[in-house]
Amino acid sequence: MTYQLALQQLTDSALPTGAFAHSLGFESYVERGLVHDEESFGVWLAAFVGQQLTYSDALAIRFLYEGVAVAELDGSLTAQLLPRQMREASTKMGTRLLEIGAEVFPSPELAEYRAWVTSGRGAGHQPLAFAVIARSLGVPLPEALAAYLFATVTSLTQNAVRAIPLGQNAGQRLLRKAADDVAAAAERAVHLTPDDFGAVSPGLEISQMRHERQRARMFMS
Repeated sequence: MTYQLALQQLTDSALPTGAFAHSLGFESYVERGLVHDEESFGVWLAAFVGQQLTYSDALAIRFLYEGVAVAELDGSLTAQLLPRQMREASTKMGTRLLEIGAEVFPSPELAEYRAWVTSGRGAGHQPLAFAVIARSLGVPLPEALAAYLFATVTSLTQNAVRAIPLGQNAGQRLLRKAADDVAAAAERAVHLTPDDFGAVSPGLEISQMRHERQRARMFMS
């Protein structure tokens, strides 16, 4: 289990990837009054985990582990992330993770992907940067999936505590409840097919598109 401490560092909310600046769409629901308390955010979070994180990020991680070329997956993620802010969020955090990884978790695979992105041939998406690092550390796929999904849930919950706002204890209750959704999403992702890649709810995408025209915003996405 030599990878465990490295995986904790890789998924720590203090890792400076800029996740604190992104709501990944929930701020649009807050602005419309649809997300306004612990219960309503929990409903949104469960939908986000069960849809976007499962059929996009988790599948990308799984396919990379199974040997699909990172260049192919990079292009597929760029194409399927229809909301502009979501593409930018993924590449901003991914590029930052590639920079951190080059210093803290170096590997030939990571150096190759980073060079490919730096040259302008790729976008550098967050789940792919994570997957390249996790695989190089020897993290098994099930643990990599669960860790990535829960790290994303943690960042979103911390942001919701600030934005809605919620109490710190409410945030912890939400995380405990979300653990079941994360486990279910990680399990579902290993049984999906390439045809499922990018099958995200239009409602989530439309709300994410609305965010860039929102009158007042706390987050970049």
